[in-house]
Amino acid sequence: MGLLDRLRAAAPRAAPPPDPDPFGEEVQRKLEMLALVSRRVTAGRLRAERRTRKRGSGIEFADHREYVPGDDFRFVDWDVYRRFGRLLVRLYEEEEDLQILLVVDCSASMGFGDGRKLRQAQRLAAGLAYVGLANLDRVTLAGVTGAVTSRLAPVRGRARIFKVFRFLRELRAGGRTDLGAALSTLVAGQARRGVAVLVSDLYDPAGFERGIDVLRYHRFEPYVVHVVDPADGAPDARGDVSFVDCETGEERDVTVTEGLLSRLRAAHEGYLADVERYCRGRQVPYLRAPVDRPFDELILKVFREGGFLRG
Repeated sequence: MGLLDRLRAAAPRAAPPPDPDPFGEEVQRKLEMLALVSRRVTAGRLRAERRTRKRGSGIEFADHREYVPGDDFRFVDWDVYRRFGRLLVRLYEEEEDLQILLVVDCSASMGFGDGRKLRQAQRLAAGLAYVGLANLDRVTLAGVTGAVTSRLAPVRGRARIFKVFRFLRELRAGGRTDLGAALSTLVAGQARRGVAVLVSDLYDPAGFERGIDVLRYHRFEPYVVHVVDPADGAPDARGDVSFVDCETGEERDVTVTEGLLSRLRAAHEGYLADVERYCRGRQVPYLRAPVDRPFDELILKVFREGGFLRG
């Protein structure tokens, strides 16, 4: 077991207290504020980026084609006819609701310690879902481990946020991580492509790259929300400790020294940098989401960077 493998390991400890409700009144007030902010954003710079390539009778000019008998004369470009003597019909882009797929990693590593990684993931997913619903986009949610453990069929409209809350509340951490396998199954059942947001700590023994690449290769527009607990790189352990991998059950006796902890911190920081570098190199929007930072601040950062809702 290498240093990075130990990031998912835990010394024996008492069971954590019951999870608090991740969607209390304060959280719901923040969600409403986020929806208001998002409407200002999508009404401006991002609105044009949300149009599909579907041709129709919308409001934005897209292209010309030759006139054929039966075409509506209202769409003939008479300026072109006067200049060049050619009858061309204007084509327009239709605006279409954005398809948003929110994928929450529910593997055992997300419940490590007091479960605050999963709670942060639940709130981030709820925030992004509420923004999408407030903008009349279609939102699908899924919980994954090494398989798709749960799925919420597409919903639309702000009133559906309580259905989203119920789905997210029921997510439980457990099982091994295999994002590549789980996402391959999930995308095979998606009829339409769109934005796919992966909310995960990315502790995948097969490599964090696989899950991201599945979304890329299936023509989704992936966005990675990397849930990070600083305690993963700085465990509170000294001396002779028996570490237990929270997903595989593998045990290892280790003598924890200051030198080992220093190497572990360096490995953790290096891993985070590798993930961000991989995403940036493939033009996949990336957000590092520490568990000790308010979820609404993180979502506002997404809006400022213009990465979400750009499909």
